[in-house]
Amino acid sequence: MAWALKLPLTDEVIESGLVQDFDASLSGIGQELGAGAYSMSDVLALPIFKQEESNLPPDSDNKILPFQYVLCAATSPAIKLHDETLTYLNQGQSYEIRMLDNRKIGELPEITDKMVKSIIRVVFHDRRLQYTEHQQLEGWRWNRPGDRILDLDIPMSVGIIDPRANPTQLNTVEFLWDPSKRTSVFIQVHCISTEFTMRKHGGEKGVPFRIQIDTFKENENEEYTEHLHSASCQFKVFKPKGADRKQKTDREKMEKRAPQEKEKYQPSYETTILTECCPWPEVTYVPNSPSPGFNSTPNSFPVLEGNGSPTHQPEPVVQVADNLLPTATPQDAQQWLLRNRFSPFSRLFTNFSGADLLKLTREDVIQICGPADGIRLFNALKGRVVRPRLTIYVCQESQQAREQQPKHENGDAAANTFFVYHAIYLEELTSAELTEKLAQLFNISPRQINQIFKQGPTGIHVLVSDDMIQNFQDEVCFVLDTMKDDTDDGYHIILK
Repeated sequence: MAWALKLPLTDEVIESGLVQDFDASLSGIGQELGAGAYSMSDVLALPIFKQEESNLPPDSDNKILPFQYVLCAATSPAIKLHDETLTYLNQGQSYEIRMLDNRKIGELPEITDKMVKSIIRVVFHDRRLQYTEHQQLEGWRWNRPGDRILDLDIPMSVGIIDPRANPTQLNTVEFLWDPSKRTSVFIQVHCISTEFTMRKHGGEKGVPFRIQIDTFKENENEEYTEHLHSASCQFKVFKPKGADRKQKTDREKMEKRAPQEKEKYQPSYETTILTECCPWPEVTYVPNSPSPGFNSTPNSFPVLEGNGSPTHQPEPVVQVADNLLPTATPQDAQQWLLRNRFSPFSRLFTNFSGADLLKLTREDVIQICGPADGIRLFNALKGRVVRPRLTIYVCQESQQAREQQPKHENGDAAANTFFVYHAIYLEELTSAELTEKLAQLFNISPRQINQIFKQGPTGIHVLVSDDMIQNFQDEVCFVLDTMKDDTDDGYHIILK
């Protein structure tokens, strides 16, 4: 009986204890936690956070860069958190870039009291346009002759020395500056983002660009080739006053958003800080070879007055194909890409050796480089040679053969005379092209060839025209006879 009386009492005690605990837990709801409620260092010390930190590169957060570049233009407020900032610029307006020295005391002593060189570039942000940068810039040059994409506003700049702008590189400027002194460079961008859009029908979005700054120090030979630091930022260019209107539009859109939505976007900063990046690959520009008609080549023979023949016929030179070998190092592969006009893709294939490139299939190359350049790169990798539209073989008639020909009526002269023929490859099938090719063989200027004739029936001389060349049979053979023009220093050439 006593046990039965105690059971309800015990239940009441337990129930009252639970109620008190529940009330105590509710009392904390709605109240702010004090500074001593928890320690963030204790939370970060948990094993799960330690494991994540081990995967990060060492000193990634504590690394202090030697230089910092600040573009004095506001960032857009319509950029989401964790996305790269975007800055709007007006076409042709001067914008300041502050070149700041962030070195600690004793850091990089080799540049103390010395100059460094910085190269500023305006490049494409989209990977698709980076692949065709050379073609895009050449198209812009054609549409805007005499203009530059990037210019320095030298009168407004402070602390820069020896500013230069290469006429062949419209998007690049360079200068020297002393990190220990105040330096600000003012730049002007003359292209607008909509000039490089695929379809231009109005209302389209412009493509983003990047401003990249690479800084170098001197080497032992006093050449600025040793890389120190690189940084870049993303921006778009509008027509004059267009950047201000776009900035205002973005700001008004953000003001209309709900407070919860605004938290997902970055605030607009008054300046744009360029973030660290990889250095821009140096491209070695191979100059275009001049017209072959004005060059002296080993595979040429001289023109003699009258119908004479050369005293010495040189051996034909075998052209060695520039094929990429599997044993080529990544550096050799880069040089091969530049020599074969694939410089827009050199940055993409930076770490590819010859074997890596040769392993790519046709589908791989087209997917990476696009249809046009992909097919061209694949054919170059496989060493495929494009067959010319027309091939003709020519030989200069010798004086000895002409003297012996009347004496041998049974054809023995042709059998006993040795001729060396030269191949001429024609693509345009015009008389002007044939004139240049023949001038190359004769080692003279094309202007010295007055007329080209073809010997017709009964020995008549027919003027060679474009239509005649287009009706030549492929791999036809001609013997060349030269006649000196009495009126000037030119020549007439007869194809027999």
